[in-house]
Amino acid sequence: MATADERNARTIHTAACLIIGDEVLGGKTKDTNSNYMAQWCFNLGINLKRIEVIEDDESEIIEAVRRMSERYDFVVTSGGIGPTHDDITYSSIAKAFGVPLVLHDEAYALMKKLSKPHPGQPNFSWDVDSPARRARLRMVELPIDASRDQSKQVLFPCKELWVPVSVVNGNVHILPGVPRLFAALLDGIKPYIVDRLVDPEGKGTVRVMISTPLPESEVAEYLTELAERVGPKGVKVGSYPRWGKKNNTVTLVGKDQAFLDSITPEVVHYVKGRVIKSEDEEDNQAAE
Repeated sequence: MATADERNARTIHTAACLIIGDEVLGGKTKDTNSNYMAQWCFNLGINLKRIEVIEDDESEIIEAVRRMSERYDFVVTSGGIGPTHDDITYSSIAKAFGVPLVLHDEAYALMKKLSKPHPGQPNFSWDVDSPARRARLRMVELPIDASRDQSKQVLFPCKELWVPVSVVNGNVHILPGVPRLFAALLDGIKPYIVDRLVDPEGKGTVRVMISTPLPESEVAEYLTELAERVGPKGVKVGSYPRWGKKNNTVTLVGKDQAFLDSITPEVVHYVKGRVIKSEDEEDNQAAE
């Protein structure tokens, strides 16, 4: 089994996203963070292998992060790091990997410096013990392994935010569930990992989309043969029906731009289609 430092240094081929929150499973909140991470991974050439949504339950969190940390190179969690009783992500992940929760001095200092006063707490003071202060401290009590370099365990990707990214077991990155904060912090992580990408230049993955008027049953045999032929070159062939629309979409996804360019004319010919930049482009043209 790899050590935390080994996980923190190895090349990032695969990723997983764990969405934590009863409000997502109950339909109260629509998850957009996993979609944002999927696009982020695609643009960096990271293969996002799994997205899971689980409830705010300690045993569920422990099982999921242990499994994901072992199986994937880069793991991100979303949600459950606020100040209330049901925010148990930090404590559950600390328990999962046998490390204590420790008040992080730098995060605490930044919280005091950058947090704006809440109009509902006019008498709040950082210097006076109170239920509100203790609740806020929960957000900067982080899982820390005293035997490891703390700078690798707590990142501050955004200078304008006090919110840290806690990195546990070398590859589990704990982010908030608020979409604006999630996106800003995830984007801010890129400089920390770019030298560990398969392509350090971060060129990412390429997707070619071809709009075809033919039904899937008409192109199925050709696409099956194509997929078998180009699979060894690292290209995935996809076919997506668009119900209620005139055209369907065929996709070619891979990392070798030159090879994709070389096979695209053939695919366009056999599916009687044309290359598009987005499905909206096809829809807008059809509406004209």
